[in-house]
Amino acid sequence: MADTYALLADTRARLANATSRRADRLSDAFTAEEIAQLSYETGIPQPLVIELLNGGRAPQTSTSDRVCQRLGFLRDTRRHENGRKFTQVELSKVAGVSRPTLNTWLSNVVPPMEGAERLRCHFGVPPGFLTATEPEALAEALKPKLQAVEPKLQAAEEVIGSLPPELQESEDLQRLALRGSQMDPADLKNFLNFLEWADTVGTRRDRD
Repeated sequence: MADTYALLADTRARLANATSRRADRLSDAFTAEEIAQLSYETGIPQPLVIELLNGGRAPQTSTSDRVCQRLGFLRDTRRHENGRKFTQVELSKVAGVSRPTLNTWLSNVVPPMEGAERLRCHFGVPPGFLTATEPEALAEALKPKLQAVEPKLQAAEEVIGSLPPELQESEDLQRLALRGSQMDPADLKNFLNFLEWADTVGTRRDRD
């Protein structure tokens, strides 16, 4: 468990740097829709997703309790096209077991691998969805977000590096470099060129 929290902490730190957010308020970098999507992809309730993003921890649960929670989550969030929940009878047929057996899986008994695999495929969720710990699941779900913002941050920092040394040392520009992960590199470069011009004009005025 400690290693999975370490992995999530590293992911959170990189996202906080790339989005210019405090690590303990990282959830502010996500829209409500993105939080909902993270919950949908991981099976973690939205309030706990926010708690984990901000450095909190999930309540300790057994594997059987986690599987029970995730199965219930799937029934609530993956439905028929008309919005109707899958019944226990329908799911027992998918899993190839009796309804009473399925009911024990929804209560506190870990299903055998074959039954769990049938349910996983039926709902179209990735391997490990039912058993992954909360930090493990969230760290995996955050990878696309991280992959999307880190190249933009690198491009922004390269633009900052192309400016004169005296401007690179500006704390305002350092903050702008972080916020640059949210900007198009070409737009950022044009803006920084404007700042450089403004700084030059200001220096000339001071000399006059």
